[in-house]
Amino acid sequence: MKYVLIFFATLIGHGYMPVEAKGLTPREIYEQAAPAVVMVMGHSDSGKGGSGGTGSIIQADGVVLTNAHVVIDEKTGKPYPRLSVFLKPARVSGDTKADLARMVRATLVAYSSPLDLALLKLESVTIPLPVIDLSDSDRTKIGDRVLAIGHPEQGGLWTLTTGVVSAEVDNFNGVKGKHVFQTEASLNRGNSGGPLVDSEGHMIGVNTAIARVASDGMPITSISFSLKSSVARQWLREQGTAFSQQPALPPSGPTRAAVEVPADQPSMQQSLPAPRPVPSQAPAPKMDSQKNQRGPAQPLTTLPAPRAYNLDELVSDRSKAEADLDGMISEMRGRFKER
Repeated sequence: MKYVLIFFATLIGHGYMPVEAKGLTPREIYEQAAPAVVMVMGHSDSGKGGSGGTGSIIQADGVVLTNAHVVIDEKTGKPYPRLSVFLKPARVSGDTKADLARMVRATLVAYSSPLDLALLKLESVTIPLPVIDLSDSDRTKIGDRVLAIGHPEQGGLWTLTTGVVSAEVDNFNGVKGKHVFQTEASLNRGNSGGPLVDSEGHMIGVNTAIARVASDGMPITSISFSLKSSVARQWLREQGTAFSQQPALPPSGPTRAAVEVPADQPSMQQSLPAPRPVPSQAPAPKMDSQKNQRGPAQPLTTLPAPRAYNLDELVSDRSKAEADLDGMISEMRGRFKER
């Protein structure tokens, strides 16, 4: 040990400083994490309403973590009757029909409205899916670089944005145990439920809320909030989830199209048995009140805003398609019974 200390002292004396390990580049992080990021849509029975957001595959057998407000109907306070999850294509092209071709049905397993967390289970998963490491957020501090992956409205699907942690807030919005990071990484509607990732590619937060307009109508920029992964991990333990991030699949068989083609919160959680969740009586979760406030329109340019996709139109179209598909299947089953 003495000679090791002398060696390092000699290096420092000659102007050589120890080199710290550098994190991954944004490109490397994206290539590592993005395959485990999904788009989540909740659909009403009528096909006229729904919600869209982002989620993260945290177990290879198809366990997905997202926001509760993505899968709970704000009007009824109950889970959407149908949930669709879309897996990332090999290349995102900007053609939503092609980019969202890999659809899998999902079941709501549990959710917490106060924490704005929900746990989904994908159906018919027969091969291991890519996962993102739900890491320990306690090591992340103000000033650390972070990245977000999601589907911001008016932007592209599986979009990467970057920034730093700008603040930490305990008991966010008065909810005990709801600890969040404030970040300047760009988030917009559609990013909800997606991962906040550190410079090593580990998930250290669940993107939850944004602030865009102050109480006096002045615009707010670069104020977004992500629930810390330590809170999510504790909640998962309370659900009794066997959180291992290891493949847990049925015996090997033919690969089906579902995958390859088109801390003290126990009193605040609602667990739902699979496969059909029991609706909770808890009120629908609300995002930070500033998220949906809009001040007077003050356009800064005469050019139309970019519009890669409109979240409401996309969800509405998919909801109608889901309702039509269910209706067709029911009709076919009725015909078979008549025979």
